[in-house]
Amino acid sequence: MSQLQKRWMVVILAVSIVCLTFSLGVRQSVLSVDAPTQLPQQKLIALTFDDGPRRSTTTRLLDGLAERGVKATFFLIGRQIADNADVVERMDREGHQIGIHTFDHVQLTDLNQTDFDAQVESTRTLLKDLLGHNDFLLRPPYGKWDEGVKKRAGCPIILWSIDPEDWDDKNTDRVVNMVVNQARDGGIILLHDIYPESVDAALQIVDKLHAQGYYFCTIDQLFAARGLSLDPGEVYWNAYP
Repeated sequence: MSQLQKRWMVVILAVSIVCLTFSLGVRQSVLSVDAPTQLPQQKLIALTFDDGPRRSTTTRLLDGLAERGVKATFFLIGRQIADNADVVERMDREGHQIGIHTFDHVQLTDLNQTDFDAQVESTRTLLKDLLGHNDFLLRPPYGKWDEGVKKRAGCPIILWSIDPEDWDDKNTDRVVNMVVNQARDGGIILLHDIYPESVDAALQIVDKLHAQGYYFCTIDQLFAARGLSLDPGEVYWNAYP
């Protein structure tokens, strides 16, 4: 083999090594981007809100949650979506989960199919058209459900394990103390983002439970972390370990 041929072989080998290194680096980069986010191995809890959106209070709540890196789940009233479409889009864009709380906050039990569709399916259609997906949970108003609701829901039905009834006296301190005292790994907190006092309470609850080692997640994230499926027409109160 001539000296020139040896030099060319060295050049070709060097180029091959560089290309292989670059390829592996790109592959590692892609894997790191596409890898699913794992929830930390600690106490998990879901913060959920009913009856919104209301521009003033829901926006302030979203600001506070963003500052704290917290994701929540919002069960929305259909008739309030059109005037707050940008707020709903922000929820979705920032990683919060969205659910249905009927169109007019109507109790769903004993409704016929037509009336049920007017409350649930109409809201589902509004959200689907606005957000471009159709993976919405259902929370029936007042937590009332029957076999008819289960049959027609078309998605999992999510209730709660902690209800401080923040709508009653709108007492921020009482709500905070009750939720913090009842907090439990796998719990689901119910609040309402239409009251300024509830927004204040929610952010204080987040700070206090963060200090106790809790991680806040959406309903889907909570149940996935526990290895529990969410099935259409089934009712769920918690994801206790």
